[in-house]
Amino acid sequence: MVLTNQNILDALSTAVVEMDEDGAKAAAQAAIDAGMGAFEAITEGLVKGMNIVGDKYEQQEYFIPEVLLCSDAMLAGLEILKPYLPKDYNQNAEKVVIGVVEGDTHDIGKNIVKIMLETGGFEVYDLGRNVPLQAFADKVEEVGATVVAMATLMTTTMDGMQVVVEELEKRGLRDKVTVIIGGGPISQAFADEIKADLYATDANVAVRKLKNRQEAVA
Repeated sequence: MVLTNQNILDALSTAVVEMDEDGAKAAAQAAIDAGMGAFEAITEGLVKGMNIVGDKYEQQEYFIPEVLLCSDAMLAGLEILKPYLPKDYNQNAEKVVIGVVEGDTHDIGKNIVKIMLETGGFEVYDLGRNVPLQAFADKVEEVGATVVAMATLMTTTMDGMQVVVEELEKRGLRDKVTVIIGGGPISQAFADEIKADLYATDANVAVRKLKNRQEAVA
C-alpha cells in the first residue's frame, strides 16, 4: 500500500500518543523516503501528537510516566528528522532559559515543560536542576533570551526565584524578559509577590500562556 503524506503524519502523531518509539522512527523514515519536508513532519506529525498528549495530561487521562514515554517516542522520531531540517528553520524562535532553582534536584516537571516548549517552537536553554541563582541571568545575557522559566517542588527553595528576579532587575534585563514560574508549592499569589509575569500549574498551561503572550505582542 502506498502511504499518502497524511497517512504518514497520522502515523507520526499516533506513535507519540501510543508511546511507540519504534513506530515513531518508522514513520519518520517513511516521511523522509516520501520526500516530505522534515519541518512539516515534525510540526504536523510529532508535535500534533504531543499536543494530544498534553490534552490527555490536562484531562488526567495521562500522568507524568505516560507523558515521559510519549516524549521519548517523539524524540526518537525527531532524531531521524532533524538532520533534514533547513539550517534556518528555527532562526526566529523565541529563546527560553529554563531550570530548577538552587537547592532542588527534582526535574521531571521541568523536563516536561522543556519538551512541550521545544515542540511549541521555542529555542530552549536548559540549565538543569539545582541551578545557581545568578546562572539564570548569566544565560539570559549570553544568548539574548526573552523568557526565564523557573521551577521548584520545595518550599525551602521558593525564595530563590525572587533572587533571580532581583538579579535580572540589577542587570537591567528585567524589562526584556518574561518570567514564568511553576511547581508544587508555587501559587499565583507567590508569583504576584515576587513580581513574576506568569504562573503555570503544568506544562500545557506554561506553553499556552507563553504562546498567548506571543500572539498578544504580535
